Amino acid sequence: MEILSPAGSYEAAIAAVQSGADAIYLGYGKFNARRSAANFDDASLKQVVEYCHQRGVRVHLTLNTLLSDKELEQAEGLVRMCSDIGVDALIVQDLGVVDMVRRVAPELPIHGSTQMTVHNLDGVLACAALGMERVVLSRELSRRQIAYICKRSPIEIEVFGHGALCMCYSGQCFLSSAIGGRSGNRGMCAQPCRMKYGWEGSADGYPLSLKDMALVEHLAELEQMGVASLKIEGRMKRPEYVGIVTRIYSTVLHQGRKPTRQELDDLTAAFSRQGFTDGYYQGKPGRAMFGIHEKAPLPEKLFAQTRVEYNREHSRVPLTMQVRLAPICPLRVTVTDPEGRSVTAYGPIPEPARSKSVGEEELRRQLSRTGGTCYYIQRMDMEVEPGMSLPLSALNSLRRKVLDELNVLRVRPPQRKTAPLPPLVPVAGHGDSPCFTLSLRQPEQLTEGLIRQKPAVIYLSPENILARKALAQKAIEEGIELCAALPRILFDQERPTLDEQLEQVKEMGVKTALAGELGAIGIAADHGLACRGDFGIGTYNSRTVHTLADMGLISATASFEQRLAAVRDLSKPIDLELIVYGRLPLMITQNCIIKNHHGRCNCVNTNTLTDRTGAQFPVLRAHGCRSEIFNSKTLYLADKRESWAHLGLWAARLSFTTESPTACIDLLEHYRTGAGEAPGEYTRGLYFRGVE
Repeated sequence: MEILSPAGSYEAAIAAVQSGADAIYLGYGKFNARRSAANFDDASLKQVVEYCHQRGVRVHLTLNTLLSDKELEQAEGLVRMCSDIGVDALIVQDLGVVDMVRRVAPELPIHGSTQMTVHNLDGVLACAALGMERVVLSRELSRRQIAYICKRSPIEIEVFGHGALCMCYSGQCFLSSAIGGRSGNRGMCAQPCRMKYGWEGSADGYPLSLKDMALVEHLAELEQMGVASLKIEGRMKRPEYVGIVTRIYSTVLHQGRKPTRQELDDLTAAFSRQGFTDGYYQGKPGRAMFGIHEKAPLPEKLFAQTRVEYNREHSRVPLTMQVRLAPICPLRVTVTDPEGRSVTAYGPIPEPARSKSVGEEELRRQLSRTGGTCYYIQRMDMEVEPGMSLPLSALNSLRRKVLDELNVLRVRPPQRKTAPLPPLVPVAGHGDSPCFTLSLRQPEQLTEGLIRQKPAVIYLSPENILARKALAQKAIEEGIELCAALPRILFDQERPTLDEQLEQVKEMGVKTALAGELGAIGIAADHGLACRGDFGIGTYNSRTVHTLADMGLISATASFEQRLAAVRDLSKPIDLELIVYGRLPLMITQNCIIKNHHGRCNCVNTNTLTDRTGAQFPVLRAHGCRSEIFNSKTLYLADKRESWAHLGLWAARLSFTTESPTACIDLLEHYRTGAGEAPGEYTRGLYFRGVE
């Protein structure tokens, strides 16, 4: 199992490598999820790749944000450069970026980022079908779920092993962008989850701040499951932190043991939030997983010791050396590295010894002196005839020469094919004003009055369709498309229940499903349902829309983190939908914050989270007893119809969450006619101001 360490700077990369990392991951410029880290430029990226490859360490570059059409053009050059200099893999979130990489650099491996929210086998299979060689699973999975996926996955599985935990599933958090204009999906998360929140109108706690994860106790089990890589988080952390955590995880893994008390203390000293948690891995989410970072003096002695360790070269690359010393022939030395690269160099012709000859022992001693380099001689094969003499300086010079030539081979980038990015043929959208679709959160919101309004589509979960079976049947009979809204989060063991529900709603006449994550696309296909894409997939550029079309989807939902002008300019090979009303979803969490607060399930009542400004965020039950947090203000654009009605959209969606059944009817009529009043507190969302 690979230990994959963070490198937010060149020094951190050195710390990771010299502390035992098998691979590092780093960012370049603005196209990564840690744009505030030091990151790398052209020169330093090439330098760090050569540094790592000489020492047998792989380099993965994070290209794991959602990119606009213009940014995709800029990223094309980066992808080509990464392929040329030998970057070992790109870590990607955006489906449009996946498509671009496959076309520009088809031999450059792609890893699916945790930002893709892959948390079930269906999601893994979707990534494999898109040409990815590895996927990073969501951090919320238990050991049972990881093992299930590893056993059946056709591609490598990477898991998150140590460091900060987001409260929300990665790739599904919009809290930072909604309240501060800084998008986590664009690499600029402001970490508002670490702030104070509370209940009953008082922000007096930290219900969204999780402790850091630590799976150091479970490394042997993870390796036995077949996990290919264990990721350490921390590109914003100091190099000393990287060195400490990497050293401990690497040592514990390779020695096949549990961590010592001192190692656990060192991890805590390096950084913690009131300790660590393995709650998700153990399948035991709850209150015990929460904590905050308390300011404390830096562990200067530990940090100083760590700097000394990572600032010296550790011999980590084993070599086989073959030595031949014979009369009349030049001394010959060949070294071979673990990947089979060989270098042969020749020294002087030995002379007959006048007094003391050079024997095997002395040759072995002189040629094995690789200190100060990344190499050590694991095995030496000698073919030495007695009675020969050579100066020691010649042996030392030959050793240096053969290792220098091996360095050149080891840092030589692979010869990969690259190609120009073929331009997309832009496809115009609808010329008419968009139709209206409705997303209903509560089964009670589906009424005869709403059906009489004849929306084009009603999105409702299979569970809620079955709860309102008669009315759902009536909607279908009235010619309304009733679309089964699939869960954004669905563990593998939850699928049999969903399968049963989907077969029941199919019998009622439901023909389409709404997918908010990659795995759900496959689920829809398995049941013969046409698939529409929801906001959770992250449709931010034209290549993503075209990729979804290639995957067989019949519509997509534009990201609500985009400006309306960008939505207008998207190519639309399939129908495109935009959310124009509703409380936008900000977080979906595996940890049920309602249960954490009440000590019991309390989803039937209204639960409201309050922040430091007094803003109140409704918290509703999501599928599987998860929690979903919605914006305190309602997105309202009824009076801005001219701004969204001519963007080439197929549909404008009204997303109903806490609204009463009557309000749902009134709001649809309001959007159709423009007659009605705005909500008490509303927002224009990000459609006009955009995000960082």
